Amino acid sequence: MNTTPQPDPKDRPARLTVGVVGAGRVGPALAAALQLAGHRPVAVSGVSDASRRRAAALLPDVPLMTPAEVLRHAELVLLTVPDDALPGLVTGLAETGAVRPGQLLAHTSGRYGAKVLDPALRAGALPLALHPAMTFTGTPVDVQRLAGCSFGVTAPEELRLAAEALVIEMGGEPEWIAEDRRPLYHAALALGANHLVTLVAQSMELLRTAGVEAPDRMLGPLLGAALDNALRSGDAALTGPVARGDAGTVAAHIVELRAHAPQAVAGYVAMARATADRALDHGLLKPELAEDLLGVLADGGGPADGSIPTDGRGGTDDSGGTDGHSGSNGTDGTDGTDGTDGIDGTEGDAR
Repeated sequence: MNTTPQPDPKDRPARLTVGVVGAGRVGPALAAALQLAGHRPVAVSGVSDASRRRAAALLPDVPLMTPAEVLRHAELVLLTVPDDALPGLVTGLAETGAVRPGQLLAHTSGRYGAKVLDPALRAGALPLALHPAMTFTGTPVDVQRLAGCSFGVTAPEELRLAAEALVIEMGGEPEWIAEDRRPLYHAALALGANHLVTLVAQSMELLRTAGVEAPDRMLGPLLGAALDNALRSGDAALTGPVARGDAGTVAAHIVELRAHAPQAVAGYVAMARATADRALDHGLLKPELAEDLLGVLADGGGPADGSIPTDGRGGTDDSGGTDGHSGSNGTDGTDGTDGTDGIDGTEGDAR
């Protein structure tokens, strides 16, 4: 349930005509959510056949137009194009006179704040950065997922209430992000979500190689519990051989990865080092055990001949159980989306 205080009616934006430039996975979903709030989508631009199909599915009867025509018809324009395409798009629209004074121009890039819209601001537009922290599939389910979704919001102070009101009307939760913190904010989301997809996909591949018939079914409860514990307890939720200082087990892991998935070794070692550092900092990893562990990781997993340290301090992982469950209630906190990018909120079509 949306618990954000509702804006005073006088601060809510009037019913607006809405246009979308870039009919990727994000733009049509946001426009459809605004339509449910009483706004009126009037134009959408899209290049690929897939973007046109998405627009037809989520915004039926809304005509396809060029970006310049979208701006001519809409009072609120959503710029939902890839991050790298956004600055050039804004400059081009401003230089060709497509931007109208008083027009609300909102982009959905996580990387950029409102300053990327400065060329449009100089032409009289009202700049907003509204980034949904959500993965998108390009289907109607995305509109439902916006309920309770956090949006990273950046705008001139005088437009803050209007920006936050638009987010609330889409069912989201506005979170104010300072202009100079946008890249850090976006990096944090990419680290937590985009890289998670890579880790899970690698884990499933390795389980299949190990003979597990349904890796998704095996990982689902474990990952759900690990995510729930991490969100509740932070670093205190760390478990597994790295947090315990089991250098021998970690070395054995890396030997197996070298044999069966050498492309995964660098990622495993990097994450193990980061985990060891955090476990040390929070008193979970004993310093006397960390020495051997960090030595194994510094060597990239130990000798290339496959020999494993057996001095008794690292030992084998005999603690039992599945690493990561530590006191979990089994809650499945996984998103379940189909690997779409979404965190940058910008899989639209660049023009």
